[in-house]
Amino acid sequence: MSRVTPASTWVARVPAGDSFTRSELEWIKRAVRNAETVSGLTFSVFIGVSEEDSRAYAERLHKALNDPDHSVLVMCDLEFRKLEIVTGVKARRLLGDLECRLAAAAMQTSFAGGDIVGGLTVGIQQLGEAARQPKMLHTTRQS
Repeated sequence: MSRVTPASTWVARVPAGDSFTRSELEWIKRAVRNAETVSGLTFSVFIGVSEEDSRAYAERLHKALNDPDHSVLVMCDLEFRKLEIVTGVKARRLLGDLECRLAAAAMQTSFAGGDIVGGLTVGIQQLGEAARQPKMLHTTRQS
């Protein structure tokens, strides 16, 4: 069963003038739900202005989540063109640096083309698929 993050932690709006439509926010939320369902991890997205050290800021946001060990935070600062992916201790077992770099590259490619929402949804879905838990048909072998 997938844990669902409260809607208020899924997406933070960007500064006035750069905000997303309701439909765009729904696309991002759907990507989060799908990633959570296939991976069993909790995904959160922060879109907004970070502090000077974007990595440290993203790590502080991640630590503030309900279950940081099983969580993945995607932080996107459009103003300063920063993208950070932070994984918790348990999440890191399923999502290593390579998987996160590949998802970040996919997001950045879409961002460069002006498709922020598409980039976020593709990247989040890619992270969820990379962390997919294999189905186990049998836990013990019968002789």
